[in-house]
Amino acid sequence: MSLQEYAVEAETTVLNVRELVEAIVKALVDHPDQVVCREVQGTHSCVLELEVAKADIGKVIGRKGIHADAIRRIVHAAGGKQKMRYVLEIIEDR
Repeated sequence: MSLQEYAVEAETTVLNVRELVEAIVKALVDHPDQVVCREVQGTHSCVLELEVAKADIGKVIGRKGIHADAIRRIVHAAGGKQKMRYVLEIIEDR
């Protein structure tokens, strides 16, 4: 699913932040089939654990962490709409 398709679908359905993160990260990496995002639900917060291929870690984090910060800002904004706090953790050891 492309980012444009996801944006149209997000307007008509309830926003699924995990799928949004997967769509963004799959567009960045060379091995999109190895992107795995898991949710760990809490009462007021949710941790998103993101795993990618070892060769793609740098692409997800970006120079000086700019990609990771941008994804975290999007996740934070989406969580505010749902009144839920989301935390994105990028798992580096695989």
